[in-house]
Amino acid sequence: MTISDIAERAGVSIGAVSFALNGRKGVSDQTRDRILRIAREMGWAPASAARSLAEAKTATVGLVLARDPRTLGIESFYMRFLSGLEEELARRAYSLLLQLVPSNEAAVETLRIWRDSRRVDGVLLTDVVDDDPRVDMFRGDLPAVVVGDPSVADGLHCVWTDDATSMRESVRYLAALGHRRIARVAGPEGLAHTRIRDEAFAAETGTLGLDAILLRTDYTAQAGAAAIRSALIAPEPPTAIVTDNDIMAVAGLTVAHEPGLRVPEDVSIIAWDDSVLCEHTFPTLTALSHDVIGFGANVGRRLFAAIDGEPAEAVLDSTPHLIARGSTGPIRRAD
Repeated sequence: MTISDIAERAGVSIGAVSFALNGRKGVSDQTRDRILRIAREMGWAPASAARSLAEAKTATVGLVLARDPRTLGIESFYMRFLSGLEEELARRAYSLLLQLVPSNEAAVETLRIWRDSRRVDGVLLTDVVDDDPRVDMFRGDLPAVVVGDPSVADGLHCVWTDDATSMRESVRYLAALGHRRIARVAGPEGLAHTRIRDEAFAAETGTLGLDAILLRTDYTAQAGAAAIRSALIAPEPPTAIVTDNDIMAVAGLTVAHEPGLRVPEDVSIIAWDDSVLCEHTFPTLTALSHDVIGFGANVGRRLFAAIDGEPAEAVLDSTPHLIARGSTGPIRRAD
């Protein structure tokens, strides 16, 4: 199969096909997508000489994030995760190719180009969803590590944290303080780790006979604040809140003061993923903590194991544990 064959089928010039297959400017996005689709349908692959070059090591690993660049910089989790990953990459003189894209579909297409062109020696798959198409893309081909639960890794290398146990611990802790109505400020629906936390929250509140409120957000401070505000002004507001990240927990501290509530006397707040931010609010934030930098380094080591051809393994990195601070306390009883 040659680019001439693809050009004839697509009704475009050879130059346009070359631009599209090599990810270069010169064709519209619509034309590029059509050429790539036709090329895949025709079973196109690089010529043998090009493939030999592509199979050489690049000393680069890839990570594609479907994220708004304006919000990534304030996500302390990813900043610490990438720090740990870079520490491990530096030990073997590897570089990280990080690509931000606007959608999950764009992430899949970017990874497909990297795989077909051997642009990187291995990839990390984060924000995994159930039946994630990216998992099938790297089965038996380019080395990949799923940063997530084994239930969604489907036999690939993976590194995970036991979020279900951590969520149950948080609910039991709040129940022991007397809280009977607890809200969970969750991340986007569809992400595997969101589902796992949702299920654990529902199961534990059900077992303990608690009233559970599920609030869906996009992880941003704005969405977190809006969700918490709506819950606190409801006729039956929660007396405790568990957020899916530290940014939304900080927003919750501010929002709680709007109707004149006090933290923790009137409402307790727990943040997922402890950070320096949690230690410098007033009151300080109770948080679920684990070594995120160490987590990133562990993921890096597992990726090198995949690159070196080791059998796939699911590695439990840690179970985030609760650190009690000033934002949680016993429920205030009415006089």
